[in-house]
Amino acid sequence: MSSIKLTSLNPRFSEVQYAVRGELAIKAEKYVVQLKDHPTSHGLPFDKVVFTNIGNPQQRGLDQEPITFPRQVAALTEWPALAEKVIGLGVFPDDVVERARELEKEIGSIGAYSQSQGASFIRKNVAKFIEERDGYPASADNIFLTGGASAGVSLMISMLISSPKSGLLIPIPQYPLYTASLTQHGGLAIPYYLDESSAWSTSPQSVRAALEKARNEGIEPKALVVINPGNPTGSVLTKEVILELIDLAEKNNLVILADEVYQANIHHPTAQFISFKKLVREANSPVPLVSFHSISKGVTGECGRRGGYFECTNFPEDVLALIYKMISVGLCPPLGGQIGVDCMVRPPKPGSPSYPLWKKETDATHKALAERTKLIAERLNALPGVSCVDSPGALYLFPRIYFTKKAVEKAKEAGKTPDTFYALALLDETGICVVPGDGFGQVEGQNHYRLTCLCAGVEEYVGKLEKFHRGFMAKYAD
Repeated sequence: MSSIKLTSLNPRFSEVQYAVRGELAIKAEKYVVQLKDHPTSHGLPFDKVVFTNIGNPQQRGLDQEPITFPRQVAALTEWPALAEKVIGLGVFPDDVVERARELEKEIGSIGAYSQSQGASFIRKNVAKFIEERDGYPASADNIFLTGGASAGVSLMISMLISSPKSGLLIPIPQYPLYTASLTQHGGLAIPYYLDESSAWSTSPQSVRAALEKARNEGIEPKALVVINPGNPTGSVLTKEVILELIDLAEKNNLVILADEVYQANIHHPTAQFISFKKLVREANSPVPLVSFHSISKGVTGECGRRGGYFECTNFPEDVLALIYKMISVGLCPPLGGQIGVDCMVRPPKPGSPSYPLWKKETDATHKALAERTKLIAERLNALPGVSCVDSPGALYLFPRIYFTKKAVEKAKEAGKTPDTFYALALLDETGICVVPGDGFGQVEGQNHYRLTCLCAGVEEYVGKLEKFHRGFMAKYAD
């Protein structure tokens, strides 16, 4: 008999839920294997699986083209001798060769460890990026490079949970990384609800109400999580709301965790990303702030390289030293991801050889995302029993489904929530994988699902969604 079994492990791990890679994604992966192993006799009503469950722009089936500049720099930093072999052949632009040589000189081989905090040279470049974005100073000493933003989020949550009664204010709907990390580290989620009727806006009053409720229940609020632009909603916070949240956090002794990984994904002309760091400095607020960014989103979409960073603002030196100690346990973030961060914060400049192609590629990605988001939202809103906020930011839509009583009853009979029942049926019939709204949190009695707006061939994709939905609603009509 095995000496290891589920009951002998940390019980918190069994309680962790992470919907974007949960039941739907697992079943979808099985379908992928079935299609591959039996290409002509798979017995499925579709010939491909479309993964719209996670913001993974370059995955097969979505096929967002990688930006050439960071890939070329990556190639030469992986094998520096390549530059010498192709010199004079015009394979790599001069500024790519120059960047790769500069990185090799500053950080050495990418097969070696860097500083635990990340290469000093790259952190200084991140600091310059933040200064140029916000108009306020930034220090490389306060910046930690990470293996994607998720690693930094998990670290900060683990450090903030000082007792079983420690809680974090979490927006609902939220990205499930936050509740998963809280469960893993023994903390409590304090939900505050976004307003769907007002384009998923954040109400500071809803945060105050959540704070009061938590304290009445004996929970100690430690931090306020804000996702801007929002995931899964795509909402973008206004300056006025951000300033109110900063004031609220300051008065209630909260740390702000600002998840800003979608800051480059703005596709409505009336929306504008404003960083929390900028307004904390503008308001001269002493509130502790941790700001997260990543190469996985924006137009870079290099999720698999695992590159990101977080910046600490208004943190005392002894706390920064503790963060450094804890991040040192992992030795260092991946060097390939660090180089990806450098390329994100230092893109080609106008007049450089790589700039025209970089500008063409990034403009095309922004344009495609804006057009797909608008088209999918319009088509979903035209369906019976669906309402969908047209997202001004991020990569997603979060449509609401108004199910019939019969559909709700059938879902209950199957042991599923209505939105999970719907999403499973969508996958089984079309091969389209989405995430049920209950994986993100929602008002009790409501039902949603999240889908990305990354799919190529959007007409075919939306057509399948429409056909399925109409058939589902007819099948379960009251």
